[in-house]
Amino acid sequence: MSSISITQLQASGQSLWIDNISRSMLDSATLVHYIQEFGIVGLTSNPTIFDHALNASDVYDDMVREVARQPLSNEELFFTLALQDLTRASRLFQPIHASTHGTDGWVSLEVSPLLANDTATTIEQALKLHAQAGLFNLLIKIPGTPAGMSAIAQTIASGVPVNVTLLFSPDQYRAAASAYMAGLESRLEQGKDLRVGSVASIFISRWDQAVKNRVPPHLQNKVGIAVAHSCYNAYLEVLQSDRWLRLAHAGAQPQKLLWASTGSKDPQASDVLYVDALIAPGTINTVPEKTLIAFSEHGRGEQVMAEHASDMHAVLQTLSELGLDIPTLGDQLQRDGAKAFVDSWDDLMQTIATKRSTV
Repeated sequence: MSSISITQLQASGQSLWIDNISRSMLDSATLVHYIQEFGIVGLTSNPTIFDHALNASDVYDDMVREVARQPLSNEELFFTLALQDLTRASRLFQPIHASTHGTDGWVSLEVSPLLANDTATTIEQALKLHAQAGLFNLLIKIPGTPAGMSAIAQTIASGVPVNVTLLFSPDQYRAAASAYMAGLESRLEQGKDLRVGSVASIFISRWDQAVKNRVPPHLQNKVGIAVAHSCYNAYLEVLQSDRWLRLAHAGAQPQKLLWASTGSKDPQASDVLYVDALIAPGTINTVPEKTLIAFSEHGRGEQVMAEHASDMHAVLQTLSELGLDIPTLGDQLQRDGAKAFVDSWDDLMQTIATKRSTV
């Protein structure tokens, strides 16, 4: 049975996704357990997660050996392996996707982080990967960089669902929402179906890591949550805008707000800090396995975002008085995040190259 905290979270209207996938999770039926017992209704992944999975065991060796016989680059081999796992996972979530009319039941696959500033190639790879997968409940992850926004709009216009990643501030979220609506408006003009899935992923814990030496003790581990409040307010404003209401009236579904990077990085803080503090209707929290288990054991599961809105506004006001500008810091975090993804991608490619040579 689901814990009381998870049941309360679900009752609030928030969805719980897991931020992990591996062949061993699938083979051991661990993912099935999370779906049935903890109410997990979606899944995200990234190159770092696959890198860890490849390094942690030999379960991929036979498949690498088989696929390596084909004339594939390391990048192509990765996507082949990743899609094998995601195809299995997607089947587990397809009933959820159907029962929620496409609001949940998604799995995600990221385009190469090397393309973060290359609009045309991002679009090309997004469409190619989605066609190669053949999965209707697959979100293609595209970073919400300035170059990525045009790629997001055009990918949505092509009917390919998108998870917009690397969003750190309300301004970046608004740009992602605008790109999503632009893609839908293009489809509306062409008389096409507007039911194209999308989520906007706001990264939380990196805020507190970035400012931990720049804020007083009483603001430690509160900045990410405060920024999340601002993003949630922007999300509600978008849903009330004339531009969105026109699309919703024509059959579009909202681009859900997703809290990402919600594992606590500070050993002095609660290990469920970013789950307990970010429960709100119409949102998603994608959590690491450790955080999921911890939340099932001692999470509160109360709807606290609305209750602490004034407190979080005060945090943002104090940041402003300290000279910390949220838009500027958000842009820096996005650049740093894009670089970190490239570094992880390079590590993954090296892991695959090593795997190919050893098996």
